Amino acid sequence: MTYKNQTFEERKRIALVAHDNMKPVLIRWCRDNKAVLKNHWLCGTGTTARLISDYTGLEVTGYMSGPLGGDQKIGTMIAEGELDMIIFFSDPLTAQPHDPDVKALIRIAQVYDIPVANNKATADYLITSPLFNSSYTAESPAFAAPSTGNIDVGR
Repeated sequence: MTYKNQTFEERKRIALVAHDNMKPVLIRWCRDNKAVLKNHWLCGTGTTARLISDYTGLEVTGYMSGPLGGDQKIGTMIAEGELDMIIFFSDPLTAQPHDPDVKALIRIAQVYDIPVANNKATADYLITSPLFNSSYTAESPAFAAPSTGNIDVGR
């Protein structure tokens, strides 16, 4: 396998996402960590982004609701090198109708070696890491793109 370098700058680009039952937990976490988060670029899905902005005063760029394409938008941003981290407070006890979208988002984060916090404890560990407020270069697997060359399909 080949590897590539991926640099996370000092000012992180962070997606904030939460399932409905976890929105209050994420909002409180953002409020409690406002002094740290205000120094980074924040985005989020639908209602989550708006509620975080309303309750904390943080500037959060909002996209569509997760089930309406917001999760896929964040996945696209990861694939295009526009995000450094996801804070996604998921609800492990409630079935989600858009679970395939969530799984696709987590999978693309794994492919591109993007840190994901899916609960408060992990989010706390990420933002208190010595690497969080500094530039960091990681060596990530460089997965091969599908072939775009000619293929022999026979006669």
